[in-house]
Amino acid sequence: MKNFHVAIIGGGVIGSAIAWELSKYKLDVVVFEKGLDVCSGTSKANSGVIHSGINSTPGTLKARFCVEGNKMFTDLAEKLGFSLKWTGKYVIAKNPLESQEIDRLIKVGKKNNVLGLEIHTGAVVKKRESNLSCFEALWVPTAGVILPYEFTIVLAENAVKNNVNFLLETKVTNIKKYEKGFKIETNKGVFSSNILINSGGLSCREIVSMVEKPDFKVYPCRGEYLVLDKNYSNLINSMIYPVPPAKLGVLGVHITPTIEGNILIGPSAEFIDDPDDKKTTLHMMKTLLKEAKEIIPSIPENAIISAYSGIRCKLLSPQQSGIADYRIEESKRTPGLINLLGIESPGLTSAPAIAKEVTKLISKFYNLEFKKDFKIIKKQPRFSNLKENQQFNLIKKDEKYGRIICRCEQITEAEVIKALSNLLHARSISSVQYRCRAGMGRCQGGFCTQHLLRIMQEKFGMKIDEIKMKSPDSYLFTGYNRELKK
Repeated sequence: MKNFHVAIIGGGVIGSAIAWELSKYKLDVVVFEKGLDVCSGTSKANSGVIHSGINSTPGTLKARFCVEGNKMFTDLAEKLGFSLKWTGKYVIAKNPLESQEIDRLIKVGKKNNVLGLEIHTGAVVKKRESNLSCFEALWVPTAGVILPYEFTIVLAENAVKNNVNFLLETKVTNIKKYEKGFKIETNKGVFSSNILINSGGLSCREIVSMVEKPDFKVYPCRGEYLVLDKNYSNLINSMIYPVPPAKLGVLGVHITPTIEGNILIGPSAEFIDDPDDKKTTLHMMKTLLKEAKEIIPSIPENAIISAYSGIRCKLLSPQQSGIADYRIEESKRTPGLINLLGIESPGLTSAPAIAKEVTKLISKFYNLEFKKDFKIIKKQPRFSNLKENQQFNLIKKDEKYGRIICRCEQITEAEVIKALSNLLHARSISSVQYRCRAGMGRCQGGFCTQHLLRIMQEKFGMKIDEIKMKSPDSYLFTGYNRELKK
């Protein structure tokens, strides 16, 4: 039973950001993730927006970490090589009554030290966003977009490069507190750690209850999204948000450009009982499209190529409404247990700043010493984004760069093999998709899935009935037809 200095439960963006930050120091760190890959839960199913801080109540942890995190992303993107685009954001008012909310948001933003905020008339907005009509809008230049799964994977794989242990498909089943630390029971064995970080997202209350009686509840809130085909990327240049609705503590259905050229519509907001219920519904798809067309009427109904959903971790019930602040604290009853509770939006933006804060909490237990051999691996650009001479040189070195596997996204066989050879040893269809985008284009894997399966079998020795889609139980096949007939 190996003992670690620090154990992290949860490999979402928060857990991976903490792992990356701690990997800079001489510590033995382990991350337990129950999914097939990091970023397999709430972290991947959001808009990928880097928020500015105009929606967070001044003086709260949300406001502090959102603004601090926002300022860290340019440097992080340059160092780690993940995609980042500062598109800016418009929060639109359709009439003078909604303009009162614009006035409130700009006051909140200024109190949170958000820079560059401007109120534009409808005519000014029309010059930048020709498909949009509004009375006036708040322009927020410090808002941007990333790919949340790409960011999380880059953090996790850099942490692994610096000797952090990531244990995938490892669910924590019980925790026992001892004088000098914690005994952690999982479906993959028993471990021990001096410090335990609860970054379990929707499971944060379940983790706490293994050690002490929780003083909070979690209210899952599902948000559904629609994905538009890249052919309609010219509909908008920046993010378009309505003024936030008064109830539910959400920002409303917004229209967001993505790094890859698709447009996202959503999310919805629906409180549910089952935190694993990530279904998408025809009713909500129609509702989202209707609300989006109220903002941009020219969105065609046949532009949708996919839909997905994610679950927010809310600490307030629908009856209470509003937005609860983050809770980032060491337990008063269980020394050494650091809880991160209710980390919902803007959690993605806040992640690097939260990681710094958790590191400060850990410094109370250890004299943190920087590693002299700390390494950074920078994510390389996609083959299709390289110049022609660079592509030619790669094909000369490895002919698999000359074989296109995914026609929609122009992904080569070499890129698929590289994605499957990742440092986390994550080998599912979604692990390939999130690392190189094979299967994420217009046909949603209709052409390339067969080739992914072939590579997984031929190059990695995987059995066809062991290949999974995106979760531990999502097997693609149950066996061969001839065997089943017997």
